[in-house]
Amino acid sequence: MPDDDSGPPRMHATTILMVRKGGRVVVGGDGQVSLGQTIVKGNARKVRRLAKGSVIGGFAGATADAFTLFERLEAKLEQYPGQLTRACVELTKDWRTDRYLRRLEAMMLVADRDVSLLLSGAGDVLEPEGGVMAIGSGGNYALAAARALEDQDLDAEAIVRKAMGIAAEICVYTNTSLVIEALETAPG
Repeated sequence: MPDDDSGPPRMHATTILMVRKGGRVVVGGDGQVSLGQTIVKGNARKVRRLAKGSVIGGFAGATADAFTLFERLEAKLEQYPGQLTRACVELTKDWRTDRYLRRLEAMMLVADRDVSLLLSGAGDVLEPEGGVMAIGSGGNYALAAARALEDQDLDAEAIVRKAMGIAAEICVYTNTSLVIEALETAPG
């Protein structure tokens, strides 16, 4: 979507991809931050660990908003240890009802060893269909590529790397400076 010329240039999001396969969950994100038609940073870290390393989160959207949400999620994870789904539901309830939080513009993908979730300010707490989920400007490109690669003889990290590379070739707001985090998943 082009920037509205009547206001200041808009910050464009990113690409975050999550794949759960073969006993691992992998979250990868690119590092590009664009302001209007200018790349202002190429190596931003949009994927990080939370809850003493037991949760991985990635964000797309306004950076300050995403950091606020990460802090709030961290507090919810402390309040509900080992209950990622409950912590996320409580966060999204606050996100929708709190006057300050509901103005935040970001989306998040989060995962622990048991569950993967998408969180939005609209109150969404969604599990992926088929173990693959993506958000951000290049999210649909990465999602399509990852789904096409899912049945190949590739592990979760290889799928994330290849799909993110494909998204970076198509989406001008996505680059190949990747941050990738992984967790072993629960058996079964």
